[in-house]
Amino acid sequence: MSKMTHTRNLLSLLCCLCVGVLSAQQHIKGIVKSKTDNSPMMGVSVVVKHKSVGGTTDFDGKYDLSGVAAADTLSFSYIGYKTLNVAVKGRKEINVSLEEEVTSLEAVTVSVGYRKERKTDLTGAVSVVKVDEMMSTAENNPMKALQGRVAGMQVTDNGGPAGKATIRIRGVGTLNNNDPLYIIDGVPTQGGMHELNSNDIESIQVLRDASAASIYGSRAANGVIVITTKKGKKGILKVDFDHYITTQSFHSRMKMLNSNEYAQVLWKANINKGNNPNDNPLGIYYDYTTDAQGNSTLKNLYYPREYFDKGGHAMLPSNTDWFKEITRMGVTESYNLSVTNGTEKGNYFLSLGYYQNDGLVKNTDFSRLSARINTDYKLLGDAITIGENFTINRTSEVEQPHNITEAAMRGVPFIPVRTKDGKNWGGPVNGLPDRQNPARLVNDNKDNRYSYWRLFGNAFINIQPIKDFNLRSNFGLDYGNLYKRALNHSYISGFMEEGKEKTFSFLEQSHWTKWNWANTATYDFTLGKARFETLAGMEMFAQSDINFAVQANNFALETPEYMWPSLGTGAITGRGDATGYKLMSYFGKVNIAYDNRYLASATIRYDGSSRFYKDNRWGTFPAFNLGWRLSQEAFMDNYRQTISELKLRFGWGQNGNQDIYNYAIYDIYNPYYGVTGDYIWSGTGIWNTSYDIEGKGTGQLASGVRRSRLGNKNLKWETTTQTNFGLDFGFFNNALYGSTEYYIKKTKDILVQPPYAGVKGEGADQWVNGAGMENKGWEVSLGYRNETSFGLHYDVNANVSTNKNKVTALPESVINAYGGNGKWDNILGRPYGSYYGYVADGLFRTQEELDQHPAQNGKGIGRIRYRDLNNDGVVNEDDRTWIGNPYPDFIYGLNVNLEYKGFDFTVFLQGVQNVDIINEVKKHTDFWSVDDTYSNKGRRLLDAFDPVTNPNSDIPSVAATNDNDEGRLSTYLVENGSYLKLRNVQLGYSLPQDLIEKIKLSKLRLYVSGQNLFTIKSKNFTGQDPENPNFGYPIPITFTMGLNASF
Repeated sequence: MSKMTHTRNLLSLLCCLCVGVLSAQQHIKGIVKSKTDNSPMMGVSVVVKHKSVGGTTDFDGKYDLSGVAAADTLSFSYIGYKTLNVAVKGRKEINVSLEEEVTSLEAVTVSVGYRKERKTDLTGAVSVVKVDEMMSTAENNPMKALQGRVAGMQVTDNGGPAGKATIRIRGVGTLNNNDPLYIIDGVPTQGGMHELNSNDIESIQVLRDASAASIYGSRAANGVIVITTKKGKKGILKVDFDHYITTQSFHSRMKMLNSNEYAQVLWKANINKGNNPNDNPLGIYYDYTTDAQGNSTLKNLYYPREYFDKGGHAMLPSNTDWFKEITRMGVTESYNLSVTNGTEKGNYFLSLGYYQNDGLVKNTDFSRLSARINTDYKLLGDAITIGENFTINRTSEVEQPHNITEAAMRGVPFIPVRTKDGKNWGGPVNGLPDRQNPARLVNDNKDNRYSYWRLFGNAFINIQPIKDFNLRSNFGLDYGNLYKRALNHSYISGFMEEGKEKTFSFLEQSHWTKWNWANTATYDFTLGKARFETLAGMEMFAQSDINFAVQANNFALETPEYMWPSLGTGAITGRGDATGYKLMSYFGKVNIAYDNRYLASATIRYDGSSRFYKDNRWGTFPAFNLGWRLSQEAFMDNYRQTISELKLRFGWGQNGNQDIYNYAIYDIYNPYYGVTGDYIWSGTGIWNTSYDIEGKGTGQLASGVRRSRLGNKNLKWETTTQTNFGLDFGFFNNALYGSTEYYIKKTKDILVQPPYAGVKGEGADQWVNGAGMENKGWEVSLGYRNETSFGLHYDVNANVSTNKNKVTALPESVINAYGGNGKWDNILGRPYGSYYGYVADGLFRTQEELDQHPAQNGKGIGRIRYRDLNNDGVVNEDDRTWIGNPYPDFIYGLNVNLEYKGFDFTVFLQGVQNVDIINEVKKHTDFWSVDDTYSNKGRRLLDAFDPVTNPNSDIPSVAATNDNDEGRLSTYLVENGSYLKLRNVQLGYSLPQDLIEKIKLSKLRLYVSGQNLFTIKSKNFTGQDPENPNFGYPIPITFTMGLNASF
């Protein structure tokens, strides 16, 4: 073959290879979104690995590349997100979602003290809540969703439809209000979290120690919860819709006696007392025999054929389950719609939400309609930013009648709901206590409604004249308008009756206006290796409250449409009042970070309150923090693969407290114009000061006043000093992470109101300083997150915390009001609220035990034996001692999150260990005569002690009278309230992206969940729910189905 032929063949081969290579090049496009919220990401770098081919995503998150080979790999990267490498594999379109870089701590910022700070620079005790975990719980109150998720924070659910809860951070620090301060988008408030739409929340930080919270001033002594709501984001228009429906049922209920059991226990009570059981006032006839040894046996019993009410209507003996009569399956529905969009110059977030909870008790409900608008706009480039964050909501609520669950438990079972003819309500007969018919209470309560409008938010302007120097002015408004209507109807219920003259219509309206104006200047700069963040500011706050009410009596018609005060033919009475106070504050803060290793922070706050007299009006409250990031030291270089973050922290700070009556420094005199004392607000007539000269009771002379409060101009700030030691750590690229804290919290000059002192005369109530309290405790948080080789993402995190409380000081005039015997034994050095009473030492089971025991009034076989602690031969009040601690040894929570191929699964447990609670219900389950002899009792009485038939029982024998005073506070009533609850289990599934895009959705997730599915409690606890013992609104089991969709 000639040389020319070889050359021609080689050229042909090269041409074929070139054509093959060129034919392998392709055009590829796609969209990049954030895995967190599924929103398009602009500016993401998209490059072909090992080639100079690449680009960035546009405003809509789209990219378009040419010259990509089928075997190439695309690399997607963005600051703060994990880099994602995807093999092309011949595809022409690749859509991806980027995950936030959890290990990039340097880029994480949190809202602390009027500004954002880097999380790595924090030196105080600050918990950053994982909002996505919180949102897995179907709660209308976001604070309830935090239960067990933050170390050192205890949340107690009241169980009602409104979702109200009690929050305590690091225990009880004062004798007054212990609620934390909430900061929502820079505006302070101290309540109403059940009115906030959880779906609007972007982030939550909990500031637990004084060094972190002191910048917020006098209302921050009990901790601060900083909430930031969602803002608009740059990108395409995004619409989110969330919906769930929940059913509620009882976890358990107290087992009460039925009609036959009730009559049997009544018989036994009289037999034990030596009474003739057939002499009972209820007309129940017993057929029984008594043997030669005096032991009686019941053969049969007979109720009267019928009873009659006050109107002569027959009531047939029944077997009424009163608890069942007043309760139902509860249903909750929630709907939330939000719209967000943004550009380089401005962003907006709009939301609309509706929540409806039809409670477990009939005719109780809570509803909330909320709307929010958050916007921000840039002017003059980035020099000026203006914006606002406002929400308006309307809540409506029918609360349960007062103590309705207690009334249902005490309701006598043989009383019917209605009379035989259905015209009147069933009710008590002669011999029964005057207990109301629970079904009537629930029925008549259905129109007694609260309605509440609340406007909450802020408007701000931020000016940046030069780089890193910002001037910000933030004006916040919190306005509330409460409307309450209560109607009282006439009725006949057994021997109880209220006629038309007792009907009334009560209307009340209240207005609360709070405004807050904060002005701050921040300047950040660097000197060598040191970064400085400075803050200076002033803040003004004012609150004014107005309340007025009117009541009219005697209505001819009893319909809601008719019962307005102007139509009542009886007396019309009214009242009105107004109150308010003001705060003025100046503050400053400096943060220093040297070489990202050594950290320091100093804060000072100067607060003035109108609640104090001018000599004590102002208080100064400093704080400082130190931190050392050991993980950044050179000697840690060899351990960086193992130790990702290691930081020591120390903090010290003070907070003031002025949470007292607004006019406590003044003597208060009130005029009283009535002479009869019939007004619903004036109480008894002894307080009325008008003198009726003619003796006609007309009260025409309005000349009298009385002192209602004694002022104290020496009142001063209550001060809480807190010291905190902390350690933050992260191992294995922060896969294992956590923190631990130890704190000492001391409060002095606690503001307290001593008991009324008659020797000082009328209106001697007075506020004083003088009490002291101390809290100490540990807090530990620990978590581990990772991903398996087969794609399972998991995050397991837990927390546990302890708090030891003691009262360290009390004024002499107050000390005996908090437990003790009023002599040598008082509460000093013990936990606040400790229980003081007798030690129960089992039951008297034999005559020999009775004879050998010291003198004890009412003792007898089957009765509780109380210890003679001072060995004086007599059991009396001098034998009382400290028998219970209302604070747990520790509280804890455990959360498990799993994600796998579109599925997500969450399990959350929360518990309390070793806490003493007083089980008041036990007075009704274990005794016949301690409280309301003829009201219904618990079925535990069927297992009461009997020397012949049940000699091993620990429940006292049934007694017709309470001769042994067994309702006294003793260890018999104090029980272990420990529990572990399965708070939440949720399973969700997000449909594949390629499927939902066909129906124009960017996200569709379906889920099911259950809450409070089981409770493990102490064997010692005889009640139903240790979290909400006694007669509170029951905490339900709930089952939820829901969806999250984005367009």
